Amino acid sequence: MSKTFRAWKIDEPLFLPATVGDFVAQDHLARFVLSLVRDDIDLAEVTGTYGSERGQPPYDPIMMTALLLYSYCCGIYSSRRIAKACRERVDFMSIVALDAPDFRTISDFRKRHLKALGKLFGQILQLCETAGLVKLGHVALDGTKIKANASKHKAMSYERMEKRAAELEAEVAKWLSAAEAADAEEDKLHGRDKTGDEMPEWVADKKRRAERIRQAKAELEAEAKAAAEAKLKAAAEVEEKREAEGRRKGGRKAAPPSTEPDAKAQKNFTDPESRIMKSKDGFVQAYNAQAAVDGEAQIIVAHDVTQSAVDSGQLVPMTDAIETNRGRKPEQLSADAGYCSEANLEALENRSIDGYVATGRARDAVAGTVKGEAAAAPPEPSTAPSASEPADAPTRVEAMRAKIKAGGHTSPYRLRKQLPEPVFGQIKQARGFRQFLLRGFEKVRGEWAIVCTVHNLLKLAHGRSLSAALPIAAGAG
Repeated sequence: MSKTFRAWKIDEPLFLPATVGDFVAQDHLARFVLSLVRDDIDLAEVTGTYGSERGQPPYDPIMMTALLLYSYCCGIYSSRRIAKACRERVDFMSIVALDAPDFRTISDFRKRHLKALGKLFGQILQLCETAGLVKLGHVALDGTKIKANASKHKAMSYERMEKRAAELEAEVAKWLSAAEAADAEEDKLHGRDKTGDEMPEWVADKKRRAERIRQAKAELEAEAKAAAEAKLKAAAEVEEKREAEGRRKGGRKAAPPSTEPDAKAQKNFTDPESRIMKSKDGFVQAYNAQAAVDGEAQIIVAHDVTQSAVDSGQLVPMTDAIETNRGRKPEQLSADAGYCSEANLEALENRSIDGYVATGRARDAVAGTVKGEAAAAPPEPSTAPSASEPADAPTRVEAMRAKIKAGGHTSPYRLRKQLPEPVFGQIKQARGFRQFLLRGFEKVRGEWAIVCTVHNLLKLAHGRSLSAALPIAAGAG
């Protein structure tokens, strides 16, 4: 059987300019991300930074933004791996149109626009709500420990710092003293063009390390002093309020907080702003990543990162962040026992939010037992019963425990794990984000914002694909 081949004309180009359609299908995620970034997202904060420069940016900022977001969607975070994918994977080629940036360009773009990329969270969240994926009927709050880009073995306790710094300084002093006493001999050893006073590399390294240890020690002392001053200020405000209300505080006066760091307080030399935290994998050098998840489609409606290993201080800021992001408060909010305290429960009451905060283990709370009860924070002085209240009035923690027991297994309380845990599973297991690439608290916050933005972006892509498929399925039926 004969075959007919089309003959190329001499003046006809063999290769035509590449487009997205040449590589990926109409419903491919790469096409969706590129279209979304180009048509639906305002990138003025990114593109505006290039207006005052001569010439044009080396790569289109819109393309670079789409490339980064798509890479995070695929679980590829390293700039070198992204650059490699641009050369080897057709879906990445469709975004860069065969003009692959190198890894340094990708890395510099991410660092330069980290804050602006993190702010895309609000725009994507607005698109999710427009698509009907956010209702704020119920929001669950939780945190997860994510490893910092630092080893816990590069940390040192406050107690050890003074001893080690002194040891290093003594070694350097000993060497300098020996060098000074043997000038003549060292002139012969090092030659006439050398003074004999040059310090070996190991001495300079020890001096630098001693200086870093002294600096870390001073930072711990400053942090301890600031924490003590803040605690004294808060106590003074509470006492002033109590006196104004005519209430007296019983019991012995508490000792003033110490301004000295705890002997076991640690500082990491690779990422000094990260902290040692306990996780399922034991003690790790990490940050505590927070997420508030909407019950409609597991959309993240608020996020943040904290250096504290405990979650209790994050309930109020995260709740307020939800209102800031969406302009209204959630109707219900659930959280695990780490967020339980009298002050937090009072804050939910003051905001007219129906709260379901665990006071202990889930099965014990529903059963009404207190076995395995988590140690809830003690009642704040400002929330203690006043003289006009009954002496046997239940605390808010006790009232929450009774509320959860009365609701049983049908209570919204169960959503405290059913909503955020799958989200963290998708981020850490499915997309492999188990460790921050960047170092420093503010950079880590920006990186977590991008991760949360991408999670919502994938939900939006799935929601639109599903909505497009429904009419087709209905017509086929």
